[in-house]
Amino acid sequence: MTTEYYSGPIVDAHHHFWQPAINPHPWLADGVLIPFRYGDYSAIKREYLPPDYFIDAVKHQMVETVYIDAEWDPQDPLGETEYIHTVAQRYGAPNAVVAQAWLDADNATELLNAQAQYPLVRSVRHKPGGAANPQEAKAGKRTLMSHDGWLRGYAELAKHGLHFDLQTPWWNLEEAKRLAIDFPDTLIILNHTGLPSDRSPEGLAGWHRAMAQVAEVPNIVVKISGIGLADRPWNIDDNLWIIRETVAIFGPERAMFASNFPVDSLCGSFDTIFSGFKQAVSDLPYEQQHQLFCSNARRYYRTQQQSPAGQDSQ
Repeated sequence: MTTEYYSGPIVDAHHHFWQPAINPHPWLADGVLIPFRYGDYSAIKREYLPPDYFIDAVKHQMVETVYIDAEWDPQDPLGETEYIHTVAQRYGAPNAVVAQAWLDADNATELLNAQAQYPLVRSVRHKPGGAANPQEAKAGKRTLMSHDGWLRGYAELAKHGLHFDLQTPWWNLEEAKRLAIDFPDTLIILNHTGLPSDRSPEGLAGWHRAMAQVAEVPNIVVKISGIGLADRPWNIDDNLWIIRETVAIFGPERAMFASNFPVDSLCGSFDTIFSGFKQAVSDLPYEQQHQLFCSNARRYYRTQQQSPAGQDSQ
């Protein structure tokens, strides 16, 4: 079988922009370090805007991007949405937005209605917490995906045509599968490949079983991103099997690649990560590579081309 590295257009399905000096991101504030899967993240406590992103991505044909909520002040979720729309108007990116929404909040219905009015909002994210390891999950600890109050908020998503971006470790995916079955009209976009951080044989086997089970439900798709390791630079040898198995489990029509920048810059350069993605699927037909790198993200997030401020729309 011939192999050819993908050289076509790319829609980055998951990244962030921020200005810590002026944005209210508690976890990016001076003197704050929260527990984080990549360890010390002080290096990303810096301004990161579209010009910075496109310098990082210069070796790849990035045509559109999807902004994901970045833990803005939870008391002001609409402030983040307003801010990122001003960024899009100024720079022409991002081209779709995943907004912050606290689905168990008393005002969840009103908040989702307000978020849905913004022209680039396609999805929301609310990390559901829960078990910190497989043992806690087996012992019965559950996430917000099993709480009635949270589910009432989740039920509102379909009314607005909003997706749900789910960030949770693989050992909580049994709950995600049930959520998807109970709400078939809401697309769940699983973030960061189900977080396969435990690379022991037992950890990878557990991850694989969980991913295979959740992929049985058609309204769940996956983003291949966030697979760096805390103690070593990103390299394809560490990640090739995970990438290829994820594509095999979900199929090339239900998976998409994403940078998670600037967060994953803690593990490797943009070029290292995306070149690794391209190597991992280089034996697939071009049409399937295009799905993984471009058309799936464009379809799921309905990305919207924009002209930067001062340029006329075509």
